[in-house]
Amino acid sequence: MEQQRNIIIAIALSIAIMVGFQYFFPPAPPKPPAPAETAQPVPGQAPAPGQAPSPTQPNASAVPTSKPREEVIAASKSERVEIKTPTLSGTINLVGARLDDLTLSEYKETTDPKSPHIELLSPDGSEHAYFTEFGWVGAPGATLKLPDKNTRWTASAGVLTPHQPVDLTWDNGQGLRFIRHYAIDDNYLFTITQTVENTGDQPVTLFPYGLVSRTGNPVTSSTYILHEGPIAVFNGRLDDGVKYSDLKPDQPHNFTTHGGWLGFTDKYWLVSLIPDQTEMLKARFIRFDRDKAEIFQADYTGAEHVVPPHERITTTDRLFAGAKEVHLLDAYDAELGDVKFDRAIDFGWFYWITKPIFLALDFFSKHLFAGQHGSFGLSILLLTLIIKLIFFPLANKSYRAMSKMKLLQPEMQKLRERFGDDKARLNQEMMALYKRVGANPAAGCLPIVIQIPVFFSLYKVLYVTIEMRQAPFYGWIHDLSAPDPTSFINLFGLLPFTLPPELAFLHIGLWPIIMGITMYLTQKLNPTPPDPVQAKMFMILPFVFTYMLAQFPAGLVIYWAWNNLLSFAQQWFIMRRAAAAPAHV
Repeated sequence: MEQQRNIIIAIALSIAIMVGFQYFFPPAPPKPPAPAETAQPVPGQAPAPGQAPSPTQPNASAVPTSKPREEVIAASKSERVEIKTPTLSGTINLVGARLDDLTLSEYKETTDPKSPHIELLSPDGSEHAYFTEFGWVGAPGATLKLPDKNTRWTASAGVLTPHQPVDLTWDNGQGLRFIRHYAIDDNYLFTITQTVENTGDQPVTLFPYGLVSRTGNPVTSSTYILHEGPIAVFNGRLDDGVKYSDLKPDQPHNFTTHGGWLGFTDKYWLVSLIPDQTEMLKARFIRFDRDKAEIFQADYTGAEHVVPPHERITTTDRLFAGAKEVHLLDAYDAELGDVKFDRAIDFGWFYWITKPIFLALDFFSKHLFAGQHGSFGLSILLLTLIIKLIFFPLANKSYRAMSKMKLLQPEMQKLRERFGDDKARLNQEMMALYKRVGANPAAGCLPIVIQIPVFFSLYKVLYVTIEMRQAPFYGWIHDLSAPDPTSFINLFGLLPFTLPPELAFLHIGLWPIIMGITMYLTQKLNPTPPDPVQAKMFMILPFVFTYMLAQFPAGLVIYWAWNNLLSFAQQWFIMRRAAAAPAHV
């Protein structure tokens, strides 16, 4: 008997701990980036074969502080190729041939219609510089003149579109002509084809490279369930174990891989290098500190390429820079040859259930509730109902056993009065009573156990998928991925004031309160635990969960409340039937 009680207590506490841990013990927030010199890593002097480009020291004339993004772009406007696609806008800088200006046309920072669009990439010299670069490095000891960050390229057109690629060309004056062909699809995938023509009389050895450079320690989510930072798939395996904080100045994390991809991931956005999948690569994540600025870089160097006299060589690389849309990443994964590109979305340990949950919600939203306001919210309600139906037989068995326990309360009280001082005899008599009527004190655990993986998988879906970002529901919920914006402190918006940041811990919205009420009503249908301490613990759980879930995505709270309501209806019906035919003891 005591062991069964402990099982129930352990399950309830486990849920409370798992839900509350990240709320009460979030990781320390990252240091804000310090305004500083933003000189960026560029190919250095003749690295060893297979080694990635090295950073150079800032130029003496470099501006000591960063400038606003718009100012830096405007200063070089005449030397830029415009990018126009249905999903992207921006420019390529002809000085250095860097992709360093990119805005996501379909995504805004907030739900406000006047909110600015998401600015993904920013040029060197601007605040929080973030850009990509491709090129070539020479063999050790070579004195080749190769394109660098100061090289001025010539463009074949002024605009890059899905229907109009652009060629950038540059001649080093020493017998080498470099051609960089940029193409882009309707979404976020760039294809960069690099060609080197050798018009000289001697063979030339070159190594292709690509890099993503990011200045400043980005602000990441204060949660353990989401990885933001360096990310890669090397040799067919996801590698997301390196964090920004793991990168120490000039101490690279080196990898050797056959194909794969690498870059930096944010919660909803990704900038990733996708090199030639047939080559062996030397890749790394590295951090440089230059004049108090933290510079994070993901780069790779490809295999050796020899350009014979009067011939040419060509390499093709790709770059993803955009939103982590699930179906789009799946399509790119198939196109690129199963490179596990969908792993850029942190579906977590329950990938096998988390992604199917998303696919189901997305299907319902697009096909059953297409065009309806709150389609994802309605999809959550429908999915919850389907899950309840799937587990209906198990839950029914559990609730029937619980109803028997509730009907046994008078008999159990008599046993406590009779054998209260003899714990061993009391437990023996209670076990005999349970056996006679077929009751199970641990039966109530089953519905909770079933909910745990679904709960956390749905939480991951709401938290990490961009499709849920700013997805509205009915009433005051304008973003299912954000907490309920209302608060009982101001009577849910009736009083004309908002909570100051220092009182944010008191922010409890209407939906969390509805969830708490449904949880309390469901618990009232359950038999009262015989242990007074256990009974009090279960009594306060609805209040604890109301407080905890107040800071969770509103979609998750709506799911929990709806699930409680369905459980209450199912349990009430079963117990009503059981009351009509009481157990014989």
